[in-house]
Amino acid sequence: MGYRFGYYDEICATVQMAACPLLGDNQVGYEPTCYARNIEVRSALIFQMASLIIDIIALFMTVIMIFHIRSKYTAVGRKEMVMFFYLYFLMTVLDFITISGIIPISSVVYPYFVAGYLGLTSAMCWCLMLNGFIGFQWAEDGTAASLWTFRLSSLLIFGVMYFVSIATFRDIAAFSKGHPIGLFVVYFIFNPFCLLVYVVLQIILVVNTLDEYWPLGNICFALVFFIIGQVIQIFLSNKICEGIKHYVDGVFFGTICTLLSVMMVYKYWDSITKEDLEFSVGGKGNVWEVKELLHEEDEFAPYAGQAANTIGHAGVSFANTGSVYGTQSYPQQQQQQQHYQQQAYPPY
Repeated sequence: MGYRFGYYDEICATVQMAACPLLGDNQVGYEPTCYARNIEVRSALIFQMASLIIDIIALFMTVIMIFHIRSKYTAVGRKEMVMFFYLYFLMTVLDFITISGIIPISSVVYPYFVAGYLGLTSAMCWCLMLNGFIGFQWAEDGTAASLWTFRLSSLLIFGVMYFVSIATFRDIAAFSKGHPIGLFVVYFIFNPFCLLVYVVLQIILVVNTLDEYWPLGNICFALVFFIIGQVIQIFLSNKICEGIKHYVDGVFFGTICTLLSVMMVYKYWDSITKEDLEFSVGGKGNVWEVKELLHEEDEFAPYAGQAANTIGHAGVSFANTGSVYGTQSYPQQQQQQQHYQQQAYPPY
């Protein structure tokens, strides 16, 4: 099968993509040669049911990952990384809407939802690439400069891809749905380039900064899952669809691999970021360190806490308990202290 640069005809003949019905010189766009079975729910056709189930699972998993990222209050790049998962969540929602047929292809709003999906995909890849620079301290993470750089640049990338998509679907200016080279370049070159830059940056970061190389396994698994998903969708979708008798196609396995890739990105980030326990709040009281136990018959034992400085010379160390007894004095206590001092420091 010969794929031509800048054309979607061969790709859309292999895999069912949301943009395919909107491309091509004819009115119906491109259709895949083989695609998963549809199901009818209350006289409405639902496409890619198996992939939709994976999308629902992806939404739940994304919520869990966002919760864990937000709970690591002192982790480096926490606020920046959570933006990536917000974008992935929104992208998954639009993928669910566009690929399932909830919004019919004939609807006037369908192209705008597809453009939003493509724009979020590019913004997500861009945001992940920027996260790759966090470890190199180009800007202090969590600050207004860092966060607004992420927000504004991701919004810019989303806007550019959204405009390119709509212009391509509507044949505006120099853009053409018969030869969607702009859409092709952004989706198949710019997005993978951003992901590749992120992977390379993380490899450099781990090798030069960390003492262990185990996190490289996570980032390598993320890359492998992503590549496998794309290969299955673009090259093997028809064979899988025909072999499994139209129950699933390459979109199903591509959605699974994308989810696994995102989960490995989270696992990698979690493995290289540790909580700064110095600022965590614990429920335990002060730890008392006793180097030499006092005998029960020692008459001074009940007042050990009040004479910590004195008995420290005898080998017993107590932490300050903040007790009210530390500020009070009793006659019996004073007698016991004088008696102990005479024993501990005999006159010369």
